[in-house]
Amino acid sequence: MKQSAERNEVIARLRGEILSSGGTVFSSHSNDHPDLGPLNAAFPGHCFPFRGTHEFISHNSETAAATLGFMAGLLSRIMKGQEMAVWVGAHRTLFPPGLKTFCLVPDRIIFIDLVSEKEMLWVVEECLKCNALAAVVGEAPDIHPVALRRLQLAIEKSGVPCLLHRHRPRSVENTVCTTRWMITPVASLMEEGLPGVGYPQWQVALLKVRNGKPGSWQIMWDGQQFQPGGTESMEEQNIYIKAG
Repeated sequence: MKQSAERNEVIARLRGEILSSGGTVFSSHSNDHPDLGPLNAAFPGHCFPFRGTHEFISHNSETAAATLGFMAGLLSRIMKGQEMAVWVGAHRTLFPPGLKTFCLVPDRIIFIDLVSEKEMLWVVEECLKCNALAAVVGEAPDIHPVALRRLQLAIEKSGVPCLLHRHRPRSVENTVCTTRWMITPVASLMEEGLPGVGYPQWQVALLKVRNGKPGSWQIMWDGQQFQPGGTESMEEQNIYIKAG
């Protein structure tokens, strides 16, 4: 009874936060596909498959940080106008103000921190049933195939995509996910003549995409959108570092 009461309280709080912020039904799930730049050609019909579960695999802290950055960029392409998203995890390593780098407004994201992975997956499933959300992000290393199927059933009804970050998974089994990604950090691309940290870059490996074309690309975030990465500029940076 206590667990049921706690679940009802979570649902009521989520509904209240979404409604109080003017959440509306996100009709662009099926009509206005996000522009992912060089990645578009990998998807069936050159359109990001909204109605699916998208897994992001990372095996260490460096790739986890790169993965979170890429996921933030992807989330910013999915969210439109005043729509909201939910980010659920057990150990939050994300710095919300840093999301502004990827054109995300932290106030439009509801962060839920839970201890139990079982609770996390339940909350993710319940959030996916709400078609007023732009997307739901979950962080869990391992997901039972049955739980993943439940998430997919919720997605098919609401049209809300699910982004799952699986950090240090015990195994990467052949799940029913729509896409599976592995993101590797690459030296940032700095504008010529300007000091400081440049645009973030990644080696983006699309390991699986249903009815699409898996591949690997060097991708850059230019502050507004995804662009092809700059290999030549990176080589120049490496020469400079060695010379120094």
